[in-house]
Amino acid sequence: MPEIGKKVHNYGMKSIIIVTGASSGMGREFALQLARTRKAQEIWLIARRTDKLEDLSREIARVPGAPESRILPMDLSADSGLAAFNAALAAEAAAAGPDGGLFVDTLVNNAGFGTYGPFADTDLGRQLEMVRVNVYALTALCHDALPYLAKGSRVINVASLAAFAPLGNFAVYGATKAYALSFSLAFAAEVADRGILVSAVCPGPVDTEFANVASNGARTRVVDGKDPVAVVAHSLRAADRGKPVAVMAPKWKFKAFMSRFIGRYFFARHTYLHEKRPSAPVR
Repeated sequence: MPEIGKKVHNYGMKSIIIVTGASSGMGREFALQLARTRKAQEIWLIARRTDKLEDLSREIARVPGAPESRILPMDLSADSGLAAFNAALAAEAAAAGPDGGLFVDTLVNNAGFGTYGPFADTDLGRQLEMVRVNVYALTALCHDALPYLAKGSRVINVASLAAFAPLGNFAVYGATKAYALSFSLAFAAEVADRGILVSAVCPGPVDTEFANVASNGARTRVVDGKDPVAVVAHSLRAADRGKPVAVMAPKWKFKAFMSRFIGRYFFARHTYLHEKRPSAPVR
């Protein structure tokens, strides 16, 4: 497969960017910044909320030189959503014909959510849905995109600062993000010789809809959340440099570093007792 770098997409190959969870927050910002900085023919916008994707598509259309946006409303917590994603890739590759092909320039696995509260008090169905999106879907999308990755491709998996240590009142979410970090590092090692870059983005609190969703409306804004514009810009710079892990703020870097020296059970117990997270009942 021919090399396709940052500035060109020739050789009959169709070059695409894929962003999941693109309807809001960091996903929306990833799509906008990638549309401004990467040269591709299309950017695929994946999320459940069609109206939000349409708004984003119109905004991308106003960016000079931006790729054409393609809206793919999908529920990645469902097998049907994952099957639709795989089918879309296969159909696009088939349409290119024997003399063409499909090249995934950048895949951003941003789709995901969390739930606040002790494990015993949180809805099991919601927890399992979270595992499907944060773990199962991320894994499936990386695998499905792999035949279309080549030298110059980038995979950005959004993990979390929660990946570095178990968290009481955030148990399942932290575990899913620990998986995302571990998997991303191993995946990066396996595809490095092919010139494919894989980065795990590990932000702390970011000013998005995350807290409102995680708390079922009990907390509308995250405490001390960073600007998603800055977090995404840092993440893309880290990916450009081939860094396997991206942690932006000095405070976040310190916490990630110190997690190596604090007992994992101790940290989980401490956060359970002293870092309560508000949550309203699931209706």
